[in-house]
Amino acid sequence: MSAIRLLVLGAVRQHGRAHGYQVRNDLEYWGAHEWSNAKPGSIYHALKQMAKQGLLLAHEIAPSTAGGPPRVEYEITEKGTEEYFTLLREYLTAYDQRPDVLTAALGFMVDLERAEALELLQERVRGIEGWRKAVTEYYTPEDGPGRLGHIGEIMNFWVDSADSGARWTRGLIERIRGGAYTFAGEGEPFVGVLEEGQENPYATGRPHWGDAH
Repeated sequence: MSAIRLLVLGAVRQHGRAHGYQVRNDLEYWGAHEWSNAKPGSIYHALKQMAKQGLLLAHEIAPSTAGGPPRVEYEITEKGTEEYFTLLREYLTAYDQRPDVLTAALGFMVDLERAEALELLQERVRGIEGWRKAVTEYYTPEDGPGRLGHIGEIMNFWVDSADSGARWTRGLIERIRGGAYTFAGEGEPFVGVLEEGQENPYATGRPHWGDAH
């Protein structure tokens, strides 16, 4: 699993149409360059690849300000929307992947209806609990890792991480049940993208050749 596809599709979808620099700016605004593989090169590559795959539609709108190829705006297609929601649902329930996968899904979970988001998060908890039960048939954390030598610390870390992940997810479920956030069909959503020309206080400021396209 890779967070970059969901992040890029979601950012384009929130804008309606967006050029590559807007997508990069949004992802840096969310700090995605710190907690995922959403670096400039990966973002621009993902945009081009998903356009080739029919997930995005590329519109050439104006000559590049740098004198290169025309600037391109991207728009999500019906196929891209289907892929977006497939990834979103999958990443909300995935308990055995890198943290950036869940983090990306959390940024877009309000695109789902509240009831579905709750069910997916409950599925995530069930998955964590099932994994823990299977593992602890052979390894019991309460005994401590010492009987396996320092290697026991590996499983000790993963079991502790699973417990923490389940506890955090249950807390999120309770907050959502209590009415937190505006989900699909409930009204005006929170705007998490920057307007054209709006200053990004978290921008890295590092130029990339793709910014001008």
